[in-house]
Amino acid sequence: MKATALRDELKRKQNPEKGEILQRFFKTGPGQYGEGDIFWGLTVPETRAIVAKFPKMPLEEIELLLIDPVHEVRLAAGILLVNKFKKATNSERQAIYEFYIVHASRFNNWDLVDVTCPQIVGVWLLDKDRKQLYELAASSNLWEQRISIVSTFALIRNNDFEDCMNISKMLLNHKHDLIQKAVGWMLREMGKRNFLVETEFLIENDRYKTMPRTMLRYAIEKYPEHQRQAFLKGEM
Repeated sequence: MKATALRDELKRKQNPEKGEILQRFFKTGPGQYGEGDIFWGLTVPETRAIVAKFPKMPLEEIELLLIDPVHEVRLAAGILLVNKFKKATNSERQAIYEFYIVHASRFNNWDLVDVTCPQIVGVWLLDKDRKQLYELAASSNLWEQRISIVSTFALIRNNDFEDCMNISKMLLNHKHDLIQKAVGWMLREMGKRNFLVETEFLIENDRYKTMPRTMLRYAIEKYPEHQRQAFLKGEM
């Protein structure tokens, strides 16, 4: 089975010392967002190099990787899906997208979300109804919520900002810093393409005064210093 062979290759590359560092970095302690996650200590390039040896992994075997308790194995599953999606026919892309949505909660750390969802969910929805993004944003699952906003990166790259702004409104007062950072990041990316649109969004209804400070700092990171300070002081 290809999935078993890929997992075995990943395991042979494990670095326990680095694994311990990654488990602290990705907050795997009791009560933390990555509680219980296991790291073998591979770098992303190492994982990608192993994944490249298995270009035709079927979805049913990718599913086995995606439910694995080891972080790098799930990362490999996500990279496989992205690679598969890039080369797929339209009907195959639909199947991969639907597979992703069904298994969305298995992309259960911020790197797993960020590496995959813009290139699958976002790209698939470029010319389609975006209802699924709003359902994900309304979920009680942290990772599905992050998928909803980070997926808009693909839309932003096409100068399509409406869904980014709408979902940002839905998540504007979120308590978790992983969502605050993600929303701020997408607003910043929107601003790189249209400075006025981002500025108007922040100023409208004094959103910049009510959104979490972390979100605001991420959103205005690329602003000229005098404007950044004006936002931070509530003087815009």
